Amino acid sequence: MFNTKSKVLVVDDMSTMRKIISKILKELEFTDISEAVDGEDAWMKALEANPPFDLIISDWNMPNCSGLDFLKRVRAHDKLKKTPFLLVTAESEQQQVLEAVSSGVDQYIVKPFSKESLKQKLEIAYKRVAKRIGA
Repeated sequence: MFNTKSKVLVVDDMSTMRKIISKILKELEFTDISEAVDGEDAWMKALEANPPFDLIISDWNMPNCSGLDFLKRVRAHDKLKKTPFLLVTAESEQQQVLEAVSSGVDQYIVKPFSKESLKQKLEIAYKRVAKRIGA
């Protein structure tokens, strides 16, 4: 599992969903949680973060910059490209999942989800990232 001291960015255009995800993260003992209202806001926060975020959890469907577009920006940026990234979506169509995977998502979770399912997805993402970086 990710270190609970990891710096986490939660991105969703709906404040209720940001609060739900942040609450679950706090229940999982994460302490350093920031929020962004869409992909544009998240992009600016990711670029300015010092130290950088250790984990990004982003909604897919958002105005201004979707979670998928934000993911693509993150993966194309030298400083951010290795940041673990989890996409949250109401969509479960195979084509969308394939597009997210080919864009470098570490894991995705379909709404609605429980604390346990988010924890499980975080654990899977952590293992993928650890394998990728050789930890």
